[in-house]
Amino acid sequence: MKLDICIDMVFGGESFTQSLEKVHAAGIAGYEFWSWWDKDVESILDKQKELNMQCVTFCTKFVTLLDPLKRQEYIMGLKDSIAMAKRFGTKLLITQTGQIITGKTYVEQWDSLVAGLKECGPILKDNDITLLVEPLNLSDHPGYFLTKSTEAFRLIEEVGCSNVKILYDIYHFQVSEGNLIPTITKNINAISHFHCAGNPGRGNITSGEINYREVFRAINQLPYQGFAGLEGKVSGEKEAGIIEAKALSELLE
Repeated sequence: MKLDICIDMVFGGESFTQSLEKVHAAGIAGYEFWSWWDKDVESILDKQKELNMQCVTFCTKFVTLLDPLKRQEYIMGLKDSIAMAKRFGTKLLITQTGQIITGKTYVEQWDSLVAGLKECGPILKDNDITLLVEPLNLSDHPGYFLTKSTEAFRLIEEVGCSNVKILYDIYHFQVSEGNLIPTITKNINAISHFHCAGNPGRGNITSGEINYREVFRAINQLPYQGFAGLEGKVSGEKEAGIIEAKALSELLE
């Protein structure tokens, strides 16, 4: 497992390209971010090439799949995001499910989500892209649809597409339910990316109640060769914080 840095979270409000330079200077080659459509893509791509860095993932254009009437709009946004992913050289895209829709039953929204992801499957396979569905916790995101690990992994099973997986955010699942290592171990084949941050406060992973030393140790013993994205509000000097996080992730390799 390798560590990457979520630029939007860790360096929010700062120059994106200067943030990439700081990540590179800290000895980390991988980065990710949230939205591509509101950024100076050309300058980021130039800096990525200059520093020989790897873009790990970013979000697809957000439209909810809980409403079947929005499905074609979602697919159009997905196609745009796939084209952008190819420019960045990444094979992973992140998607959220969105908020529960008032007036629709849980089953109606679940069925729409499953059907929508199934329809995305051939597009993803044809382009060798994996779509990462991200559950979130209800404390930070009241009303969000997908919050439980049991539901998340049932979703992957029902969709039945090898190009649709879960983004397992260690922070979010600690807030929602805990039981991190057993859940990760049992379901690693359905996980294609991790996020990490400390709890409480969504800060440094070197402090707080989550024992990242043991969580990372467990992941490194599994057949997982991907990244864990640092997506927290790093306190103090950011460069020092990410160097500490990198050291912790590498300690158990």
